[in-house]
Order: sequence, then structure tokens, then C-alpha cells
Amino acid sequence: MAQAIASFLIDHDLDVSPANLSLAHAAFSGANPQLARKIAMRAQSGEPITQSWLEELAASDGRMPDQADLDRLIARLESNLETFSTHTKAARTVAHDYGSELEQHVVDLEQVQQTGQLVTNLAGLARAMLERTRKAENDMRRSENEAKALRRSLARAKRDAEIDYLTGLPNRRAFEILLEHHYAEAKSECEALSVAFCDIDEFKKINDLHGHEAGDRVIKLIADTLAKISDDHCHVARHGGEEFVMLFRGLPPADAAQRLDEARDSLAERRLINRKTDEPFGQVTFSGGVADVFGYGEVRAALKAADDALYRAKEGGRNRIELATPA
Repeated sequence: MAQAIASFLIDHDLDVSPANLSLAHAAFSGANPQLARKIAMRAQSGEPITQSWLEELAASDGRMPDQADLDRLIARLESNLETFSTHTKAARTVAHDYGSELEQHVVDLEQVQQTGQLVTNLAGLARAMLERTRKAENDMRRSENEAKALRRSLARAKRDAEIDYLTGLPNRRAFEILLEHHYAEAKSECEALSVAFCDIDEFKKINDLHGHEAGDRVIKLIADTLAKISDDHCHVARHGGEEFVMLFRGLPPADAAQRLDEARDSLAERRLINRKTDEPFGQVTFSGGVADVFGYGEVRAALKAADDALYRAKEGGRNRIELATPA
């Protein structure tokens, strides 16, 4: 199936992107028979399968890709590419060595001081074999280059799959990879590590009063606000919906909470206006909960503690930051 998907994208000159990979996977795996039929009918009619047509198809389908399936597909394609590149490189080396040796034989035959028909025929045959060998070598080199280009596209697709499309922040999947990395390093170096959950206050009311497009702009605003306090040791990601998650390396919970509270206070002082309607948003705020990652038996427990602290901040009146207390 991975080979069929790769051939489909390459043959039709389509982008190797998370969206295209997910759509092709749904069609070729049998998960979406209706989608498969539409692609088959398009191919049978002789109409081109273009990137714009595929995007229209994806928009009309409306199904969200399964992240786990996408990850498995990218991993399988990477594995197939690695095997293909290894075999092609080895074959090209053999062809090159054989061609070099054959070329020397051609030269030797052509230099023989004998004009017999046999020698002439052998030289012609060897020359034809040499040309075929060189062509095969060039074809394999071209295949190697195509494989490298596809690998770069897959790497780009993999990166795109870890970015939240609305805010440009890392998504939940990318954050979990960051958390695992920093947890191991901070533990070995005896550094503090704090985690925080943030949630936009009364976000449903914003959507209801101003619409989802305005709600998206508010999400982007909060993302930009949190991104301003991030650096090499402070990471922010969109966890989903109107919720964000942050990781503070080298900061104990109290210091992380203070840093987050300064961002919250700066945002709360602003009075925002919906530029499309000139209607005021009023005060837009968020609440947060902070926990010490090493104050709990495992990372998941620390994440839950931060989430519980966020819930207490909401219950306590919103627009505030709460600290989790390890048991």
C-alpha cells in the first residue's frame, strides 16, 4: 500500500504533504471507499488528477486524518525509501565498476593491430554493451536523486504534521516529543522542570457572540502572547481547541507560574476590538495551572496535576494561575 501511495503522488506530481498522504491512505487502504471511487473515476475519464482537484476533494470529504495512521505511513515510506536507496546505490556502483572495466576492453579491442571481421564484431558488441551499462548507471543515479527528493519531501511532511495549522505552534504530538526529551535531560542534569496548562476563559461565549472566525483570531492572539515568553528553555504548544501547554526547563513551579502570570496580566489589561465588525471583544483572558514535573511519580501524573490546577483556577474565578501541590 505504501508503494501504491508513493506511486500515486509521484505519477501525478502531487505534493508529499500530510493532507495528501492522509487522503491517499484513506483511499488506498479501503478506509474510505467513496473517496477511492472518485479517484478511480477521475483516472478512468482521462482527466488530470491535480493538486487543486485533490484539495477540493479533501475539502468536500471533510474527514480529519488519523494521526496514528499518518505516522505509520510516513515511517513505512521512509523505510521503503531507505531500502530502495541502498540497493540502487549498490547497483550503480557495480554498474560503474563493470562499465570501467568494459571500457578498457573496448579500447584494447580497438587498438588490436588486426583488421579481421571477428575483432571488428567484438569491438562493436563491446561498445554496445558499454553504452547500455552507462545508460543503466545514469538511470540509477537519476532514481537515487528522485529518492533523495522524495525523502526530503517526506521529512517536510513529517515536520508539517507536528505544526498546528492555525497558530504555527507545535501541536500536541510535537510537545510530547519535546517533553520526553527535556524530561530525560533535566533528570540527568538535576534541573527543575515545570509544566503548565492554559485555557482561554469563556471561549464559547466569544464564538457565540462573534463567530468562529473571530474565535480563531483570539486563539492566534493567545498563541502569540504565550510565544513571546518562550525561548530555548520555555516551550509552548497548542494542546487542542482553546487549550495550550507549556514546558519550563530550569524553572521551579513558582517561577514558571510568575512568568506565565505576567503574560496573563499583560493580556488582561488590553481591550480588544473585532476589526471586521468593530464590535468590542472586551477583556480576553486565560487561566492556567502549573505543576512540578519531578514532584510526581511520572510525567503523566504531573500533566494531570497541572490540568487539575487549571480547573481550580477556572473554579476560582478565572483569569488566574494556580500552582499544583504534590501529594
